[in-house]
Amino acid sequence: MIQAANVTLRLGKKALFEDVNIKFTEGNCYGLIGANGAGKSTFLKILTGEIEPSKGEVIVTPGQRISFLKQDHFQYDEFNVTDTVIMGNERLYEISKEKDALYMKEDFSEEDGIRASELEAEFAEMNGWEAESDAATLLNGLGIETELHDKLMKDLPASDKVKVLLAQALFGNPDILLLDEPTNHLDLEAIMWFEEFLINFDNTVIVVSHDRYFLNKVCTQIADIDYAKIQLYAGNYDFWYESSQLMIKQMKEANKKKEERIKELKEFIQRFSANASKHKQATSRKRALEKIELDDIRPSSRKYPYIDFRPNREIGNEVLTVEHLSKTIDGVKVLDDISFIVGREDKIAFVGSNTIASTTLFQILAGEMEPDEGTYKWGVTTSVSYFPKDNTTLFDSEETIVEWLMPFSPEKDPTYVRGFLGRMLFPGEDGVKKVNVLSGGERVRVMLSKMMILGSNVLIMDEPTPHLDMESITALNNGVIKFPGVVLFTSQDHQFIQTIANRIMEITPGGLIDKMSTYDEYLENDEMARKRQKLSVQVEENED
Repeated sequence: MIQAANVTLRLGKKALFEDVNIKFTEGNCYGLIGANGAGKSTFLKILTGEIEPSKGEVIVTPGQRISFLKQDHFQYDEFNVTDTVIMGNERLYEISKEKDALYMKEDFSEEDGIRASELEAEFAEMNGWEAESDAATLLNGLGIETELHDKLMKDLPASDKVKVLLAQALFGNPDILLLDEPTNHLDLEAIMWFEEFLINFDNTVIVVSHDRYFLNKVCTQIADIDYAKIQLYAGNYDFWYESSQLMIKQMKEANKKKEERIKELKEFIQRFSANASKHKQATSRKRALEKIELDDIRPSSRKYPYIDFRPNREIGNEVLTVEHLSKTIDGVKVLDDISFIVGREDKIAFVGSNTIASTTLFQILAGEMEPDEGTYKWGVTTSVSYFPKDNTTLFDSEETIVEWLMPFSPEKDPTYVRGFLGRMLFPGEDGVKKVNVLSGGERVRVMLSKMMILGSNVLIMDEPTPHLDMESITALNNGVIKFPGVVLFTSQDHQFIQTIANRIMEITPGGLIDKMSTYDEYLENDEMARKRQKLSVQVEENED
């Protein structure tokens, strides 16, 4: 058990946490959620003791070991992989090294023998003899091959370092496991193994993650940070989201009824308080009015953008025909004889590790690149909006957001454009922000505003979610599900793909795989497909 008792943390005048009381118990996996800046990572550091609260205390059951996923990818560069994992249990690692040093002494004394005997007993009690095989099991489960276990950490690619640090956090069956964005930069096979590990883990887990699919899979409770407090909800992320939306709706409806009753009573009192015959009734209604209390609805501090893609024109039966497309870039054949036909109800996810191929295909279909061979033809009723993976050059401008968006607007009126920006959480004054100073998340929201303004009936989206927070991802996800047109997209967000796509395509060295199915069905029916989802991982932080 780990507990926060009256924990307050002040940063200047602002209270990030105010009198937080929460208990995390054995056998549960808690998803710690909250808007950007709510203090999720900070709260984990308070629990580990890395940050001292301004007031209150963290209470841990005596003798229990806390393990915290470290994100410093260079801290262990001079250690080998196996030792780095075993360091997850600091005491066990210390015993092992002290024991080895004693046995290497040339003048091994009687006193050394007694000390070695004590260390051996403690080592055995901590399952020290199984440490290397336990470390190997974790590493292999996460996809680190056995031949890499003796290599130095500095010789590993960044994607493998991430996995080793995760294995370190999991090592030695910690009593309390704290994880900050543990699935970042993991490939699909590693995530699936990790999900199973956590589902079968008997101790306490507290996890911060932007991956809704992962939270739904592993969490038994949600700990929601809002208004400097933390509220516990039973169930996974989707259950929390639906129930929190329902709760606000019910409170609003209850308040609406109360407001109507108050209005009726006030009108009656006004009409009859001066009338002697009705005076008694007016007085009783006045008492009734005083008893009615409106519930104090505090809408969440989270802000969900309103994303609604409305096509200006219904799409016809002929959408897109691609025939024998090929493209070579820098001597590498990226697309090789690709052919397919898109139907009017298709929402197609392009999946797999070959992200260069899907990006190149999207650039060709958006008219930004010419194929070397083959043709493609859009239907006469189609209008296309394209969301590129790299938007850097698009925002290399001194224009304000409103000026940047104006050419795409059918109404050449700044107020019309500002309406779309308001939906995307840019208040009035933000419209005059220059586009070249926008963060990654802000640029994505401007791009989505552009797509809504254009009113196209075909959306091509290449990785739209990486820079978005959970609220924006949820809003975009729901907006694309509701969109009545055609979608061609890529994403690394499992839930985004699963809830949107009705057709899966994967460009492989052997050709194009094209299946009418959901993403989960595609993965379940083909073990090799799961292995092909492994992406080339780069260690980088989200900007928003």
